[in-house]
Amino acid sequence: MLFEFGFYSSLLLIPFFHGMLFAVLLFRKAMVSSAKENFFLSAFLVICSLYIAPWMLGFAGWYDNQPYRDILFYVPFQQLLFMGPLLYFYTQRLLNPAFRIGRNTLIHFLPGVLYLAYMAYLWVYDYFIYNGYYFYADQSDKDFDAWYQYLGLVSMVYYLILSLRYYNTYKKLIFQYTSYAESILFRWIKNYLIAFLLMLLLPVVFDVIGLVYPEVKTYTGSWWFFLCFSLITFYIALSGYSNSVQTAIPFKLPATGEHSILVLSEDTDDAPTEIQTEIAAEKKNNFEADAWKAKIEKLLAEEKLYENPDLTLSDLAQRLQTNASVISKAINQGFEMNFNDLINHYRVEAVKRMLAQGAQKKSTLLGIAYDCGFNSKATFNRAFKKNTGVSPKEYGTDS
Repeated sequence: MLFEFGFYSSLLLIPFFHGMLFAVLLFRKAMVSSAKENFFLSAFLVICSLYIAPWMLGFAGWYDNQPYRDILFYVPFQQLLFMGPLLYFYTQRLLNPAFRIGRNTLIHFLPGVLYLAYMAYLWVYDYFIYNGYYFYADQSDKDFDAWYQYLGLVSMVYYLILSLRYYNTYKKLIFQYTSYAESILFRWIKNYLIAFLLMLLLPVVFDVIGLVYPEVKTYTGSWWFFLCFSLITFYIALSGYSNSVQTAIPFKLPATGEHSILVLSEDTDDAPTEIQTEIAAEKKNNFEADAWKAKIEKLLAEEKLYENPDLTLSDLAQRLQTNASVISKAINQGFEMNFNDLINHYRVEAVKRMLAQGAQKKSTLLGIAYDCGFNSKATFNRAFKKNTGVSPKEYGTDS
């Protein structure tokens, strides 16, 4: 196989190879584990690696030699319309174990499939009907047509917005449903979404630079764009492989009720639980929030449920013999905070009581925090400062 090793081709070959390698590793990881979201990330890395292939292979001599030139012409290496959906469904599957591929999911891949069909038509017509370059008479690769590049950019921006909205919905859920929200925020998701945003900004940045330095718009100058793109791809590949995690809370967005989501029980006999994700603007007189507030306060004070680091809204609802929706409304309206903040408030108060009793003489501050229900040092520090205005060490010193 022809490949002319040089400065430009070799430097792009390195991230191309690593992108493909991590795609294979992620695919294998998805096959042997329950982390099925890695199928989407694996496919995304393949698409990103193929995106830089025309420039890498072009500098390796493919555009100057046959049959390699025709391969670059007729094989659609740049699958821009698949990038956005793959990232979006990776986000959904990573955050929501209830996500499944269905007919509605496959519709999102239709534009990419239509582009594949379009490229197949060009190849069939030129090779088997016209027997020459009809669509490629200008000797330019159709992957770089302006209409396709702009359409791909719009598609990716659209799916980035959908991914961000889905992540924000997930954050509302875990703060409303769990007492350990900080530990499952998955900072990696925010990081790879930022990395994807940088991918989308690259064309804009290089267009602006091109106004001052026109040479960056040449074939050789554009190489720097693909190098930057490949480095971002390498970051997503490396971080995605090492940071891939999955929540255990299945949920879905209902067709109606924009301020609520449905938490799906693992027990199929249980009805899904509707969780209010925003604090009500006004307290409703027909809902006895104060009565439920008193019951919650009594239960937490007497049985110290907050000491359970895995406490959820459903656990509290079961102890009060009601459903999670009622407890969610009671906490939102009665305490004017979400479930996560309420439980962490009780945990902080418990830590303060233990410090006042001199528990720090027999145990470390972190040990006290764990005894009171916290499951990480970072969560404890943030919750303590949020409730007291000072850090745990400053509080211990002042007291």
